[in-house]
Amino acid sequence: MSITILPERPDTVEASQLIEELEAILSPLYPDESRHGYSIQKLIDQKVKFFVIRHQGEAAGCAGVQIYENNGDVAYGEAKRMYVRPRFRGLGLAKLLLQQLEETVAARGISLLRLETGIHQTEAIQLYEQNGFRRIDPFGEYFYDPLSICYEKQVPLAIHPQNGS
Repeated sequence: MSITILPERPDTVEASQLIEELEAILSPLYPDESRHGYSIQKLIDQKVKFFVIRHQGEAAGCAGVQIYENNGDVAYGEAKRMYVRPRFRGLGLAKLLLQQLEETVAARGISLLRLETGIHQTEAIQLYEQNGFRRIDPFGEYFYDPLSICYEKQVPLAIHPQNGS
């Protein structure tokens, strides 16, 4: 099974299709004020580090992470636009994407990964909770919304084998 995760601009054809598919799923479930996903242009403007995961060469999913270092709060990364196409679910790709986001923030010396998701995203909620994320109050620009859940996870910083830590 050939799986790759590579950085990619969100405005490429395949990345754009993934984002549009995610939006088509979320749009009927949540009113506009409860949908916080960035547009393709905002992902670019906000310098979100964006990744596409491929299974045997086919774009299977995507995820991005926005870094917040100087916002008056603790430094953290925020997961953005996490999505795996339905036919690729159950292969562990979402977990690999989460690991990629964790490694990306850890490489910046940041030990906290946060995210917001909707209450109807039961598979996503299960994934996050099974991978060490805990519920938190709204953070950043988020506000209390009965259709929204926020999470965070402490991410281990890179281990350096030469000093045994």
